[in-house]
Amino acid sequence: MAQKDPSGMLGVLLLLILFVINGVLGRGETWKGGDYMSPPGGGQKVRLLKSALEDIQDENRVILFVDSYDVIFSSGPRELLKKFQQAKHRVVFSAETLIWPDRHLEDKHPHVREGKRFLGAGGFIGYAPNLKKMLSDWSGADSDSDQLHFTKIYINPEKRKSINITLDNKCRLFQNLHGALDEVVLKFEDGRVRARNVLYDTLPVIIHGNGPTKVKPFTVMIQNSYDLLISSVQPTPFVTVFFERLLNLKYPKNRLQLFIYNQESHHGPHVRTFLEYHESEYQGVKLIGPEEDIDPVTSRNIGFDMCRDNIDCEYFFSVDVDVVLKNEDTLRILIELNKPFIAPMMTKPRLLWTNFWGALSADGYYARSEDYVDIVQRHRMGLWNVPYVSHIFLMKADALRTDLKDPDLFESATLDPDMAFCSKVRNKGVFMFVTNVHTYGRVLSTENYQTNHLHNDLWQVFENPVEWEERYIHENYSNVLKDGFIETPCPDVYWFPVFTDVACKHLIEEMEHFGQWSGGGNTDNRIQGGYENVPTIDIHMNQVGYEKEWQKFLLDYAAPVTEKMFPGYYTRAQFDLAFVVRYKPDEQPALRPHHDASTFTINIALNQVGIDYQGGGCRFLRYNCSINAPRRGWALLHPGRLTHYHEGLPTVEGVRYIVVSFVDP
Repeated sequence: MAQKDPSGMLGVLLLLILFVINGVLGRGETWKGGDYMSPPGGGQKVRLLKSALEDIQDENRVILFVDSYDVIFSSGPRELLKKFQQAKHRVVFSAETLIWPDRHLEDKHPHVREGKRFLGAGGFIGYAPNLKKMLSDWSGADSDSDQLHFTKIYINPEKRKSINITLDNKCRLFQNLHGALDEVVLKFEDGRVRARNVLYDTLPVIIHGNGPTKVKPFTVMIQNSYDLLISSVQPTPFVTVFFERLLNLKYPKNRLQLFIYNQESHHGPHVRTFLEYHESEYQGVKLIGPEEDIDPVTSRNIGFDMCRDNIDCEYFFSVDVDVVLKNEDTLRILIELNKPFIAPMMTKPRLLWTNFWGALSADGYYARSEDYVDIVQRHRMGLWNVPYVSHIFLMKADALRTDLKDPDLFESATLDPDMAFCSKVRNKGVFMFVTNVHTYGRVLSTENYQTNHLHNDLWQVFENPVEWEERYIHENYSNVLKDGFIETPCPDVYWFPVFTDVACKHLIEEMEHFGQWSGGGNTDNRIQGGYENVPTIDIHMNQVGYEKEWQKFLLDYAAPVTEKMFPGYYTRAQFDLAFVVRYKPDEQPALRPHHDASTFTINIALNQVGIDYQGGGCRFLRYNCSINAPRRGWALLHPGRLTHYHEGLPTVEGVRYIVVSFVDP
């Protein structure tokens, strides 16, 4: 970029950046300048700049020379040139706290009253004649150190004075991050963000992630075919819901090739059911099941190879089965961001947990970045360069075929496979990004998931309460506490929706699967005293190990209604009896009049009159009031003792199921 200032005061800015996309030095040339972690290296940059300067004759031309791979511009040329002029020197180098590559030269550096003392070669700005003079003696090899060359010029008093060199001691132009991460924060103001040096209260124009800071996070605000890897390596709740959300992704299924890796036998039926109904909708499906005894690392390598070898594969989308993908546009959003490696931010409800790390410790493990909490809570939104991602990500196939073509991406003697993978992605120079501009979903807790029931997801009310509620609580329950939504079919009897059809179905099937229905006699060893005055054919919640979960349900969803409809009464939802009742014409069709042993009772219909059975219902004798058509998933709440003497009306056809709770006995 060349721009002449008519006044002649600011000169011309020529922007020369190494190894970026357009108009750069060294483009298409093999890098022979070593790596960024160990000396020597960088001499190739000096050679390229020296050659480029030969064609520049204008003595007022200002040259900015920076690395490109690890540099971010936080402002434009006007601010840069203004700050350069204010430095009152012909050449200004970036400054560092750490000396590199020769620590023996420390005492020869000029002392400064305030600021950083050592030269950094990753960025400098100056007039063309002075830069030519500075480079005139260079005759080194491409693998020699540019940093050492410029350092020796700077510490030589005569050369420093002759070329008129100074350092940007307080980081007004350049901010090197190596050794300085603690002094840099992000300043958010009026919808814009700048890196701010809090040590010197300056806003650097150019941010340089030199040295090992390339693995640290820093902000970058700013019709295809895919392999989609679905991975399940342990028992996980709500797998059927996972597949439902996969189907809802707004992307043509005939452009997606599924690769399903399932190591858990428990999920075999879930996978088979999904494929039975939907396999034909996708471009192709490959399934690796537990019977093939393939470990997770090998399976991911198989998935990568499938994409590498398929010329039509443009992206690899990896999703673990514990991901709750709520945003149906996730895949489209990630594609439009056009990054080699990108992930949507996923959280766990009520926890400060995400699928990315904000920073790394010195030994390569987790560390919290300064802005991690703000990013997780979406107080700061954008696209974030991070050192570690898990659970879900999108990769360009080109990256798999070039930078990430090694077969051992997950191998490490000290790190787990995910950490090893991310470490090698970083070391290969592929930036990993996380976006939190939109909300995408969450990650399930799998720590205490048990598989000894028919419908194990019913037991997830503690571990995954948000997912449990979405699966099992009626969509209109949120309106129940609003005025006018609760119905009153009989005096002091309140009727409201609480369960989804899925919840009703699962409770019925769970009880029938357990199968140990009571005989309906007065003798009942399950209750205190061993005698039931008004027996039903039922199964108690404690028989199936569901009493704690059921009390949590009553406390969260029944108690608020009770406290609203009976002001001044507060409950902790204690119960001795909570049970599922089965009514059948040839078994026990009805229940004689009785009072419940409760302060109040919750009675929820689990199936639908007119479809699953005929007859049934409840009659309150004191008020001569009947409810003959109970709705599936709706709860009746009424007082238990004294006033609400009631009976169960006969079921004349089919099978009727209700779940009853005697609360505060």
